[in-house]
Amino acid sequence: MKRRILRNKAYLYLTEFFAGMSVMAVELGASRLLAPYFSSSQIVWTIIIGTIMIAMALGNLYGGKKADQNPDPDKLYARIIVAAVWIALIPVVGKYIILAVSGLLIFTINSNYLVVAAFVACMIVFVFPLFLLGTVTPSLVKYTIDSLDEGGSVVGRLNAANTIGSILGTFLPTFVTIPAVGTAITFLLFSGVLLILAILYFLSPNEGESRKEGDASDTKKKTGNGIRLGVGIVIFLGCCIFGHESSFAFWQKDLTFEGESIYNYLQVYEDDRQAVLSTNVLFGVQSVYRKEKSLTGMYYDYAMASVLMAQDEKTGENGGKKPTDILILGMGTGTFATQCGRYFDNIQTEGVEIDQKITDLAHQYFALDENIQVTTYDGRAFLAACDKTYDVIMVDAYQDITIPFQMSSKEFFTMVREHLNPDGVMVVNLNMRGQKEGNINQYLSDTIAGVFDSVSVVKVPGTTNQELFACCDGEITDRMDRAVRSFEERSEGTEGEDAQPELLAMMQKVNDEMEVYEAGNYLLTDDKAPVELLGMQVIDDIIREEVSYYKEIYEEEGLKGLLDVL
Repeated sequence: MKRRILRNKAYLYLTEFFAGMSVMAVELGASRLLAPYFSSSQIVWTIIIGTIMIAMALGNLYGGKKADQNPDPDKLYARIIVAAVWIALIPVVGKYIILAVSGLLIFTINSNYLVVAAFVACMIVFVFPLFLLGTVTPSLVKYTIDSLDEGGSVVGRLNAANTIGSILGTFLPTFVTIPAVGTAITFLLFSGVLLILAILYFLSPNEGESRKEGDASDTKKKTGNGIRLGVGIVIFLGCCIFGHESSFAFWQKDLTFEGESIYNYLQVYEDDRQAVLSTNVLFGVQSVYRKEKSLTGMYYDYAMASVLMAQDEKTGENGGKKPTDILILGMGTGTFATQCGRYFDNIQTEGVEIDQKITDLAHQYFALDENIQVTTYDGRAFLAACDKTYDVIMVDAYQDITIPFQMSSKEFFTMVREHLNPDGVMVVNLNMRGQKEGNINQYLSDTIAGVFDSVSVVKVPGTTNQELFACCDGEITDRMDRAVRSFEERSEGTEGEDAQPELLAMMQKVNDEMEVYEAGNYLLTDDKAPVELLGMQVIDDIIREEVSYYKEIYEEEGLKGLLDVL
């Protein structure tokens, strides 16, 4: 028997609409669920889109075949229940599956770890529910067409409903639900919509149904459908209770802040000594602020050599009366700006940060000066719209394994050069130190050397960072040497608060370790900048180096020995 609700074609179009919406919402949610572990690079997006397209294609084939073999709408809406429950379970168990996959693969593969781990995680977590949603369109075509004369119109309306739903499913998670309530609740919201569709269907009576009891098969079918619906509702409610927890780093119980923005997963760890920002849980940290108001020992201190060189030139010209203008592309939590403000007088700093939430955290937890102007914008777009020139431009937009290609090309660094004063200095934080020939840092350094007349680098001990300095006014090493000697002369006989022995020692260290960069022929352009693949190569090297010790224990002592060490 046919249920009465199917006579209402609007309900069938709504089913198609919400199925399309849910597919795109799950896709956007997948990117946010994977980003803290694998980054949000183009590689990860490619894997997500590819696996979802595979799932949808298989779902279309299966749904069409089943609709011809057994055109029972109960089957379709039972599949929607299963899809809704699976999606609701993602925020409950998804992160554990991702970490289990990562932990297993990290010991079993030697290359392309990021690709393989993200692909396997996607296949396990996301493919099945989207496969089930892929069966919706061919099934609805079967139930919606009453006459072949209207077949084209019906299929067109169904596809239009699916597309409009997909459009809303793209914008709502990105701009509304994820920023407002987080990734976990976003999954639950769209799961709930699918479940409501199924509830409306199964609660609808059959056509011609009377109070008399049907035959045994109808009764058995109703009982089975009722059990499926009841179990689905119970599991969904359980997920609402246990799945709203947004913690991706669930093993860390002492986080000061954990949340999400339009662009990032964000966590802040804080103790008496420092505050730390991380946008992922597997690959390093993005910002560190030391509360004792001293040198950090990190790349921020090395990068201050750019300010010393710029001020030395100004001192020679006009006695340092004009402020040193500093622009930071990739402001983050503003540690570099804070350090510059502590150790240099007569500076004027502004920053560009694409994520307003990070700027808010910078003021709340990282003591960023409220007087420092921070523009919420993409760094390259800011340069394109800005006419001002600067004495120092700091490029610090390379977030671990996620490197924006538009801020890595020859065209971008040409824009940076055009926004520098004639004696200005650019400093770039290169945060992935590759070992192989043709690594990401070589590409970036060679690209910069093709734009600037003089390029030098300094490695930051104990990290994968190295600072690159570039200028178009003389040799950068000569300028650094002059600036340090001038600093030494000014420091002689200076006492009290004006004395800065630790800064002097740091600048001497940078001067001693600075090396002229010998440029090669590697080049990144707007047309060709494979930064994701180059970054992935470095990640493979880092992982191999980090886990080699644990692999040896596993090979010698097995799983028990590994667990004992961990």
